[in-house]
Amino acid sequence: MKKIVCMLTMLVMTLMVQAQELKIGDTLPEFQLNSLVYGDIKPADLKGKVVLVSLFATWCGPCQKELAEVQSTLWPKYKDNKNFVMLVIGREHTDEDLQKYNERKKFTFPLYPDPKREVFSLFAEKSIPRAYLFGKDGKLLYSSIGYTAEEFQKLMKIIETAL
Repeated sequence: MKKIVCMLTMLVMTLMVQAQELKIGDTLPEFQLNSLVYGDIKPADLKGKVVLVSLFATWCGPCQKELAEVQSTLWPKYKDNKNFVMLVIGREHTDEDLQKYNERKKFTFPLYPDPKREVFSLFAEKSIPRAYLFGKDGKLLYSSIGYTAEEFQKLMKIIETAL
């Protein structure tokens, strides 16, 4: 009997965690990014802007493909747009980890650390890369899991429309 109660409790907790993942129309969660390299950011700093949150890890193959596309296509197009902010967040990485990684990759966009998954956990429980696009009103317009060229092109179109 104890095993059944324990299993049911775990099932309910798993369903609750899955239900916490962000859905279209949800508001940008409250968080704090702290970087010795790029400074601190919180949602209040992003009001009235289109915000792309990209969650990755340095060891993730699909993340590498997505970030290479960000570097070659997305960042050059939107980096100077005052209505756009991109937050690329390294899940379980420190500033030091990301600096070493960036020495190899030579990305020109900021990489923010999330060493304890505190920010990641506000968006999802598992799976990377993940992209979340929030409109100027702070509501989620688009989200994706994984990377494909087709999904990336869809994201680019939605960013353009949102701006």
